[in-house]
Amino acid sequence: MKAAAEHRVAIIGTGAMAREHIKAFRDVPGVSVCGIYGRTRHKAEALAAEFGIGVVADSIEELYRAAEPDLVQVSVYETGIKSVLDQALAFPWRILMEKPIGLDHAEAIDILRQAKSAGRHVYAGLNRRAMSSTVAALSDLAQNPEPRFIHVQDQQSLEVARTIGHAPEVVANWMYANSIHLVDYLLAFGRGEVTGVDVVHRWNADDPALVLAKVSFSSGDIGLYEALWAAPGPWSCTISTRSRRWELKPLERASFQDAGTRKLVPVEPDDWDQNFKPGFRRQAEWMIAEAAGQSTPLPSLESGVKAMQLVRDIYR
Repeated sequence: MKAAAEHRVAIIGTGAMAREHIKAFRDVPGVSVCGIYGRTRHKAEALAAEFGIGVVADSIEELYRAAEPDLVQVSVYETGIKSVLDQALAFPWRILMEKPIGLDHAEAIDILRQAKSAGRHVYAGLNRRAMSSTVAALSDLAQNPEPRFIHVQDQQSLEVARTIGHAPEVVANWMYANSIHLVDYLLAFGRGEVTGVDVVHRWNADDPALVLAKVSFSSGDIGLYEALWAAPGPWSCTISTRSRRWELKPLERASFQDAGTRKLVPVEPDDWDQNFKPGFRRQAEWMIAEAAGQSTPLPSLESGVKAMQLVRDIYR
């Protein structure tokens, strides 16, 4: 896809994720990263100098009015998401927001309500859906009507979250901040609506260990979510049908196994996922295509909120 006219993208945030989004958007033909705002101005100035960004704003309103963007990417710390979105929704730009969609499910619902009330186009940065591994598996499975069994393996640690300096409220909601990366695979590969969440082994905040839940879909697909807390384990996703099994392990690399064989056939990641943070370059491409009026697989804000709801239902 090549944009016929330039799209102007602004960035809210100055951390590692903001940097990766800048790199991805700058690589899309017809795109200019035109402005940046962050609560720490010297960090915003450093990124602006590094990437040739013309406007360093002191507020979200100034970012919109001075840079004149038609899209904005939001990458801010979990405790600031709600406040930033409250301000960003005042302006008629399209918004791509990093996950999670709020500190918790309640915030996500409120953000969705505000976005709908304002009539804004908001998208969820569930970048693992845009990785070449996920795209390859989804493309192949789309031709296969057989029932799917989706097995997602997650690994988390509250102690690690504390050690690296996260705020207490972020640690308390760590499953939203980090497990959403894995939980969303159930929604990406499970067809239809979630019809049931049966928690086999419940979350215990006082003694985190194992969380195990069966997720049922209206299509007949079945998912199994397994999370090891304070114990070693992989981040992985497998999707099994009668004729073919797909494995994403690590998530950035896909392979498949056909019925009647033991051989795993690898599918190499594409150049975008090797040259940029996996998923970000294709996600940026999708965002620009949406702005040009094209339909893409870019997850909507509603999709992001559904992922937050599934996290809540698993960890209730």
